[in-house]
Amino acid sequence: MQTQISSPLVLAQTKSPLTHSIPMANYVPLFVMLPLGVVTRENEFPNEAKFEQQLNELKKAGVDGVMVDVWWGIIEAKAPKQYDWSSYVKLFQLVRKCGLRIQAIMSFHQCGGNVGDAVYIPIPEWVLSVGEQDSDVFYTNKSGNRNPEYLSLGVDNLPLFQGRTAVEMYSDFMKSFKENMSDFLEDGTIIDIEVGLGPAGELRYPSYPETQGWVFPGVGEFQCYDKYMKQDFKAAAAKAGHPEWDLPDDAGTYNDTPEKTGFFGPNGTYQTEKGIFFLEWYSNKLIEHGDQILDQANQVFHGCRVRIAAKVSGIHWWYTDDSHACELTSGYYNMKDRDGYRPIARMISRHYGTLNFTCLEMRNSEQSADAKSAPEQLVQQVLSGGWTEKIDVAGENALSRYDREGYNQILLNVRPNRVNKNGPPKYKMAGVTYLRQSDELFEANNFEIFKLFVQKMHADWEYCREMTDLPSLERSKPKIPIEKLLEATKPIETFPWDGETDMSV
Repeated sequence: MQTQISSPLVLAQTKSPLTHSIPMANYVPLFVMLPLGVVTRENEFPNEAKFEQQLNELKKAGVDGVMVDVWWGIIEAKAPKQYDWSSYVKLFQLVRKCGLRIQAIMSFHQCGGNVGDAVYIPIPEWVLSVGEQDSDVFYTNKSGNRNPEYLSLGVDNLPLFQGRTAVEMYSDFMKSFKENMSDFLEDGTIIDIEVGLGPAGELRYPSYPETQGWVFPGVGEFQCYDKYMKQDFKAAAAKAGHPEWDLPDDAGTYNDTPEKTGFFGPNGTYQTEKGIFFLEWYSNKLIEHGDQILDQANQVFHGCRVRIAAKVSGIHWWYTDDSHACELTSGYYNMKDRDGYRPIARMISRHYGTLNFTCLEMRNSEQSADAKSAPEQLVQQVLSGGWTEKIDVAGENALSRYDREGYNQILLNVRPNRVNKNGPPKYKMAGVTYLRQSDELFEANNFEIFKLFVQKMHADWEYCREMTDLPSLERSKPKIPIEKLLEATKPIETFPWDGETDMSV
């Protein structure tokens, strides 16, 4: 390895902001996602010795920190406001001891039922019991199938949970986290709060659940047929002068292709006045949901030296189809002539937040042609939109990869226009979280390649803790009117991307 800095201490003594120093400004931090069940459903932290050994290996490799799901269904499992943080305190102490920093996910969703999930952790039992009495608190498809992964945004502000609304439960959880983890916040161990906003922690509807039989590359289904969202839609339609409009009944089922449906097919409902009204309502509700919960998160953590982040899903299939069908069912109203992601970035900007995007590792050539998939163009669109809105953009790989091609695709997206030897690159991501820590990662050949990937993420510079230091989080700016957010639907030219990275593994 080319050693360009003898020690992080050299940088610690400088007064200038590191992100503007030359050429440390090319350094992009790399975090590693911890296993889903590192803290078990029973709120235990087993295998401490093995875990410590692996954390030390990550530290030696130059990794900047780890990301971990902090499961609502573990912490507040027993009863309302009875939080048990003990196992997470032990885990965080161990991470700190190993010299790593923490990105904490406020995981208000169920673990299990998403791609790559081998662990089952439901949302709290006492919340599920409310759903047994009133199943409309869950997202629901047209056939009436309920999804207990995450509470419907239709109940965000309804006091159905022993006197509390969903948003109040999320806010109380974050307040308790801050109180119980104050040591780790104050000493800079915890530097990132990713706020769970839907299934898999992502700001989206659960439109493609494997638990209900969805298989790639199905278009998925709209998830707004619970009574609370139905009432909201009917009120919105009446206000718009169309009390006769109902939710779509022609959008097919999970595993349809667009042309098999009336909604997404050629000259489909999605292009009519009624279809456009529905898609605006459906996507705006999602943005408002994210905005409200991020505002609560910012209120809790402002003044702490942390980043607030929101995760957006990389739905790359049907991206080149005129309908963008699965993006639409997920709540991203993205078309050739309408940007569905930049309004989300603009909303995040008011909270001084970071947009965290998935599928950084995917290349078009790896996808089957019949899925009309274009992950490279999707990543370029979302990152360009985030940078246009002047927010930090971070990202993850969607599926586990241990090969040079996957790493090189991530590195290309991290710095689309090469390392700049004279200062900061024109564009760069704020950080990447690698999915995920596993025994397979630590196999000799895999880990050798991974260590090289870490080095290239850091632009051939040595690990430097100060590169992940953050200023105090400012309080959210005033609410941005929806009309102002929707101005960002105007498509922009995506920024230019090089054909390949100059920092290949």
